[in-house]
Amino acid sequence: MKIILGSQSKSRRKIMENMGYNFESMNPNIDEKAIRFDDPKQLTLALAHAKADALLPKISEPSLLVTSDQVVTWNGNILEKPENEEEARKFLQGYAIYPPTTVTSIVVVNTVTMERREGIDIATVWFRTIPENIINELISEGDILYCAGGFQVENPKLKDYIEKIEGTIDSIMGLPKKMVQNFIQEIEK
Repeated sequence: MKIILGSQSKSRRKIMENMGYNFESMNPNIDEKAIRFDDPKQLTLALAHAKADALLPKISEPSLLVTSDQVVTWNGNILEKPENEEEARKFLQGYAIYPPTTVTSIVVVNTVTMERREGIDIATVWFRTIPENIINELISEGDILYCAGGFQVENPKLKDYIEKIEGTIDSIMGLPKKMVQNFIQEIEK
């Protein structure tokens, strides 16, 4: 059965490739700011379902659709993609004070049976103080501006400033492998 990743995220595409899946990417093109909840689990799950709902009418052949959404919680606040460089800097400076926690929701839909699986995965990163020159380099590269919480654990520049990780790297990158694999196996028929 064809697999469609409902995301344009480089990290999510890379994870799917590393898992050995042949897949197509589609952009759900939803207004994420129109969907609001104060609870990060409820928010990400609603967004992952909204992405699936937006894409389903555009899929004409039997497929498994994988959608995901992620936010970062930090000191009681929900952090999405930074609005600008200043906000990205503020996020990165704060991570040595309080660790960021990623909240990632996954939805997998079988387009034939319309059966759905959904799940939420949580992971936390403990950072040491990230020096200003490293923050400047990360901002000038630009990729962090497209990531929830404004960081990428896989970026080699951050390696020396990660004290420990609770959870999996793939979850922090936005697509928990084990959950995706389990859901695909459960509803692929």
